[in-house]
Amino acid sequence: MTQKFDVVVIGAGPGGYVAAIKAAQLGLKTACIEKYQDNEGKIALGGTCLNVGCIPSKALLDSSWKYHEAKVGFAIHGIEAKGVSIDVPAMVARKSNIVKNLTGGVSTLFKANGVTLLEGHGKLLAGKQVEVTALDGTTQVVQAENVIIASGSKPIDIPPAPVNHDTIVDSTGALEFQSVPKTLGVIGAGVIGLELGSVWARLGADVTVIEAQDKFLPAADDQIAKEALKTLTKQGLKIRLGARLTASEVKKKQVTVSFTDAEGEQQMTFDKLIVAVGRRPVTTDLLATDSGVELDERGFIYVDDQCATSVPGVYAVGDVVRGAMLAHKASEEGVMVAERIAGHKAQMNYDLIPSVIYTHPEIAWVGKTEQQLKGEGVAVNVGTFPFAASGRAMAANDTGGMVKVIADAATDRVLGVHVIGPSAAELVQQGAIGMEFGTSAEDLGMMVFSHPTLSEALHEAALAVNGHAIHVVNRKKR
Repeated sequence: MTQKFDVVVIGAGPGGYVAAIKAAQLGLKTACIEKYQDNEGKIALGGTCLNVGCIPSKALLDSSWKYHEAKVGFAIHGIEAKGVSIDVPAMVARKSNIVKNLTGGVSTLFKANGVTLLEGHGKLLAGKQVEVTALDGTTQVVQAENVIIASGSKPIDIPPAPVNHDTIVDSTGALEFQSVPKTLGVIGAGVIGLELGSVWARLGADVTVIEAQDKFLPAADDQIAKEALKTLTKQGLKIRLGARLTASEVKKKQVTVSFTDAEGEQQMTFDKLIVAVGRRPVTTDLLATDSGVELDERGFIYVDDQCATSVPGVYAVGDVVRGAMLAHKASEEGVMVAERIAGHKAQMNYDLIPSVIYTHPEIAWVGKTEQQLKGEGVAVNVGTFPFAASGRAMAANDTGGMVKVIADAATDRVLGVHVIGPSAAELVQQGAIGMEFGTSAEDLGMMVFSHPTLSEALHEAALAVNGHAIHVVNRKKR
């Protein structure tokens, strides 16, 4: 007998598992298909984010920052710490244990909410049927009233530097180093490259980041990006912009890369090379030729604003569709789709998806950048506040960076909040909450912020938009 479900979800990453849980909570008979296996050969839920992405990288970022602080940051507090060392295998094992706990937590949530887990590879057939190929090669076909595709993404491979899982690794391999490389090359100065480069630089590696684009962090606000480049360079990351990789050669456990930049042909040799040039959607053997689901010119599944595909009753969410490849974006799309399947009215606000880079200081933003708004011809007022003027940041010895608030000059409505500094992600989320409700800079300025806190920097930046900051000198309007 063919199993029948109201909803079948292909993929148990942040988009898929959240969609499955939400659908089950809404009273829909739900199954979720997953094939990813952990190092023990067991099915591991949570997708890239929980297993080899967001969570493990943050574990290593936090561990490496604590080590860095103990080595060079304790003295100013009067704390003497001699002979500080790092046990890399223990650090990596802690990371793996966190991953195991969280993936196990998703499994528990499936059971608690009545989601049926189907282990194997899911493939959409015609008529909203889904073929499930188990790990042992056996197949079954399940019938669904609705299908949600959440197959995710994987690292992009580039011909000049093929991954060998030893000297040349992708972002997954960079989470498993058992010792600190003396020299480390990173191809790509995006979120992944900067985060992973930061981890190993803090632990003592000599890190060079090679980026093909001439502009650093082009998605970020220009002022924030310039501050980030200055700060990360000061921390020891050697960032080579406008450098296009042309070849690599592995010899005697080292890799020599060739690239061209403004100065011509260049070569550098590293103990390890991380390829972090982005990710691409996973659609391999995902769609039968007669499934009816269409891909766009870049290989993403084509969907509308509600994540519906070209086939009624079939949806797609997360990294396999248009938009930012962010776990929180995937999760909210999963919730939206589940609610729409259940007959509820739901729409996600794509204008207010926060972006975060978890370097130290953190870099985060929501809404539009100043250059975007100027390009659109929107007149704006801008307020900034440096953490160097924050009492709470001084107390923590973490005064780098600033908060920037951008508001419409005519209406005072906040159009963007951009932060580089301590707890940037949390401060930007405060801005996102206000922006969701149409806040003006004046509204934020009239609110009472507790003292002393880092969030006062957001308060002061909002006040500065209209020249009313208290704890910094206001810029004279032109």
